[in-house]
Amino acid sequence: MSYLMIFIAAIFVNNIVLSQFLGICPFLGVSRKTSTALGMGFAVMFVMTISAIVTHLIYYQLLLPNQLTFMITVVFILVIASLVQMVEIIMHKTSPALYQALGIFLPLITTNCAVLGVAILAIQKDFGLLSSVCYGLANAMGFTLAIVLFAGIRERMETAPIPQALRGAPIALIAAALLSMSFMGFSGISH
Repeated sequence: MSYLMIFIAAIFVNNIVLSQFLGICPFLGVSRKTSTALGMGFAVMFVMTISAIVTHLIYYQLLLPNQLTFMITVVFILVIASLVQMVEIIMHKTSPALYQALGIFLPLITTNCAVLGVAILAIQKDFGLLSSVCYGLANAMGFTLAIVLFAGIRERMETAPIPQALRGAPIALIAAALLSMSFMGFSGISH
């Protein structure tokens, strides 16, 4: 599979949030403002891309040769947790406002199933190192695209005349479903 195809498929066709439904918690929780959503997207982009490199190397250099593949989930979670901790420390020092805005959702990147899912899927798809990096970055870009688009929609909905019964979570879930359906169109219609 070419690198361009990996990017197109991961961002649009098989978007990790809107088509595969991984990473819904931060998608719904951090999407009230586009600036916060963009900050979360960049944090996930860093963690997902670096974890693709590290998990690939650990799997093929340590786990597979030593027949420890049963440890994949635990080891990958530890790698992701370490990277998230590093991002949290850096963000706390460089951008305290964004650090405060992301709140509890920043450490929750550790348990974001999208990050772990991409690391495991790259192994399952038997990608090489460079393909794994492209796959991680492309999925992170797809995550960022989805969360920023959704944040923009939610910002616009704040000024829209929405019936009282639909305000808040109900209209947010309806908007998320419609956004997801629009991305499903990229995969085409099969008979």
